[in-house]
Amino acid sequence: MRVLVYEVRRLCGLRSTWFILGAVLLADAAVAAVLARQLPAGPLTAAAAVRSVTAVVPLLPLPIAALGAGALGALSYGHEVRHPGFAASRVSCPRRLALLAGKLTVTGLLAALLALGTVLVDALVLRLALAPGVRPGQVFALPVDAQAFASSALASAARPLAVFAVLVVLAGWAGLLTTSLVRSAAAGMLILCALPALLEPVLSLVLRLAGRGWPVQVRESLPFQYGLDQVGGVDPQSAAALLDPVLLAAVLAPAGLLLLAGVLVQARRRAL
Repeated sequence: MRVLVYEVRRLCGLRSTWFILGAVLLADAAVAAVLARQLPAGPLTAAAAVRSVTAVVPLLPLPIAALGAGALGALSYGHEVRHPGFAASRVSCPRRLALLAGKLTVTGLLAALLALGTVLVDALVLRLALAPGVRPGQVFALPVDAQAFASSALASAARPLAVFAVLVVLAGWAGLLTTSLVRSAAAGMLILCALPALLEPVLSLVLRLAGRGWPVQVRESLPFQYGLDQVGGVDPQSAAALLDPVLLAAVLAPAGLLLLAGVLVQARRRAL
């Protein structure tokens, strides 16, 4: 608990933390407004609403919110290296691992809040900036009961929004772990931006050899689909496609390897 309190105070005390959060919200809102003005006339579909509120921009390696979460993770470890708060008491390996676990926890929670905040702000911007002739329909209607929710447009948007939130949290953790390997926030961010271009074609090839495809929710969460044009998307009618064992193994294996590398590096170092 002491480590969590320490990490929360450290992040909240950095002006760059608030600058990153504000910049992400403003950039996401601006992109959502531009996308809302470009929507074709007619009823607003759930897929179009999801693309607008997640502010997915082509040619970026990750969504804006995911890049912001990665920057927060890199900042968390990079600032610790430059200005250690526990230089004397955090020298043993178990204590360094405890501090790393605390940073992962706080970064994950902050990234989840950032994903939620961007979706809420972008949804408000989308509602106010809809192009003339676009009818929101039932996208912004709140269901009154569980049966109404199951048949509403909000239910069809829940899964891609959940994928978006998971992607933002994973980006925050990846920014933290890559920075822990190179001990530089700038280098950690560069590695994070390169990871999608390096991993996505390999994962696409693995899925294609296994006869699987990327679920549509995952495809829509990646701004620039490096190799996804070679693997057909699976249009799932339930959450079964997202829980496919081959897909989960292909996605979680790189994350597990990155975490293992971070733990092994900490075990061989004498300082954080």
